[in-house]
This record gives sequence, C-alpha cells and structure tokens, in this order.
Amino acid sequence: MKQSKNVFDNVLQLIGSTPLIKLNRMTTHFDGEFYAKVEAFNPGHSSKDRIALHIIEEAERQGILTPGDTIIETTSGNTGFSIAMVSIIKGYECILAVSSKSSGDKIDMLKSMGAKVYVCPAHVNADDPRSYYQVAKRLHEENKGSIYINQYFNQLNIDAHYNTTGPEIWNQTDGEITHLVACSGTGGTISGISKYLKAQNPNVKVIGVDAYGSVLKKYHETREFDDKEIYPYRIEGLGKNLIPTATDFDLIDKFVKVTDEESAHTAREISNTEGLFVGYTSGAAMQAVKQLVAEGEFKPSDKVVVVFPDHGSRYMSKIYSDKWMQDQGFFDSKNEVSTTIEYIK
Repeated sequence: MKQSKNVFDNVLQLIGSTPLIKLNRMTTHFDGEFYAKVEAFNPGHSSKDRIALHIIEEAERQGILTPGDTIIETTSGNTGFSIAMVSIIKGYECILAVSSKSSGDKIDMLKSMGAKVYVCPAHVNADDPRSYYQVAKRLHEENKGSIYINQYFNQLNIDAHYNTTGPEIWNQTDGEITHLVACSGTGGTISGISKYLKAQNPNVKVIGVDAYGSVLKKYHETREFDDKEIYPYRIEGLGKNLIPTATDFDLIDKFVKVTDEESAHTAREISNTEGLFVGYTSGAAMQAVKQLVAEGEFKPSDKVVVVFPDHGSRYMSKIYSDKWMQDQGFFDSKNEVSTTIEYIK
C-alpha cells in the first residue's frame, strides 16, 4: 500500500511534533502572549513518550537491548505508560515501580498496557528499601537481561527534549519566545528545552515550577539539599525529595512554588476556559504563570510558552472528581462543588 502523509507504520511514529496553542480566555488581562505546548497530543498522551522512545532506541543502538529483554523503571505513571507502549511495539517485557501517589487511573492504564506494576509507598525516603527507586533497583538486579531506565539520573532524558521539544518550540515561535515555563520533576523536559533555546538565544528566560514539599527550588537557590523542605504533597510528576542529575540547574533562571489546591483548580479552569482537558501538572504550570503575572514578570511584547505535560483523563479519580476535591478540602465558598449534573427520575 502506498503511504500518504497521514499513514504510519506504527504508533511510535506519532511521537513529537505536538502543537503550540495560543491561550486566549485565561490570559485576557495578562501582559504578553501565552502559548501552551500541548504534550497530550503525543500518542501516549504525555511528554514522556519522547524520552521513552529516545532512551530505548539508544539502548538498542548500543546493543544493550534485544527483543525479549525486560525494561524496568520508576514512574509516577506517565513515563511508565510511554515505556509500556514502546515495549509492546518493540517486543520487550515491562516492569514498573510506581508511587502510591499516582492516580488509580494511571495504574489501571499501566496494567492495561501489559506492564507488571509494583505500587510503592510515596511518603518514604528515597533510600528506603520500599521506595520506588530502591524497588526498581532491586528488580533490575533480580531480572537478568533487564535494563533500568533510571530517568532521574539519565542524561538521555535531557537529550530527548534537546533534540525534539526545544527545536519544535523555537520553530513554532519563529524564534520569538521570551519565556519558558515548565514543571520540574526529573528535570529532563525543562533542562533539555532550555539547553536548546538558550543556545539559540541566551536571553530566553526559563522558569521552573516546583511543589511545596519538594527540595528543588531551595537547592536551585542555595545548592544545598535541605530535607526539612520535604513533606507530603498531592501533585504527581512535579518536585522531588532528592536531587535528580537529569536536572541541569544552571539552565534554569528561577523557580516558582505552587500549591496542590491552586494547581488543581487551575487545571479545571484550563479545561473550562480553553477547552483543553489537561492534567494536574499542567494546572501547576499555569498556576505559576498566574503568580508570575501578579509579580509583574511579563511585558506586553513577551511571548511565553507554557508546557502542558499530559492529559486530564489520567486524573479522573483525582482533580476531576468532585468527591476527591472535597475530601482534600479543596472546595470552599470560593470554589463550590460542581452542580452541572442533574439526574432525572
């Protein structure tokens, strides 16, 4: 069959080339123009498709991986889904150590993609044998013929975004981008994009988004790891209780911290105003933009790109559940419980 431009050999060929979408209603009173890099348009519905494909294909090039081998990784959900998807196409087994903070939706998706899933307690130290970092290491040692992706400490995490996401954003803005706002978890996304953008224009300002309960912002400012910063928080895929080497802190100009509650409401606001059904970290990134606007960060001439990392479907049992929001204490007189459903008897 002769292939047209919209016929592909497999789903992996759809990774990357995600759209940049102008934000309109939410930014009416903001100085500057604001655009979302909507990574939910990847086939695995998140930016993690990029690193999964890049890291696995690099392992193949080096002869580390052959069909039938096992790929092991720690994940809050999105990277695991992407690895499972790539593994299916390329013929690998997939074992994932997942944080218990991950939504039930994410865990169910991982199982549906054929992955073997180990759910590990979220609120333990990184060096605790029950942590998903240590569980993944143990599984790697126990499974001969396996590789451990180790996204938090893998330079290829940065390279994937340097090679793809950075050039895409530069070309989509015709090189006119002035600010990048992106959440930082492993740090690969923000570091890789920043590395490319700053090579084109060192004046592009890169702003990382961190969570309260995470150590990243303070480490960026002081280069000191402070475990007193660590406490439980709800946002998935954002912030850390360790310092990932996949984060190049020298490529990030400043960090902004956001709360669980405001990030959840802002994600819902994006869906209700821009028609983009986005995940929790997208809400966190946009919440950071709101705070930066209040601080007078942007000028009318600025062109700001905000990375929206994943899709809202992975948070149906969390931020898009009125019950979950109510259980967290996130509804009050300002943010009432949704009343858009009426049952006819």
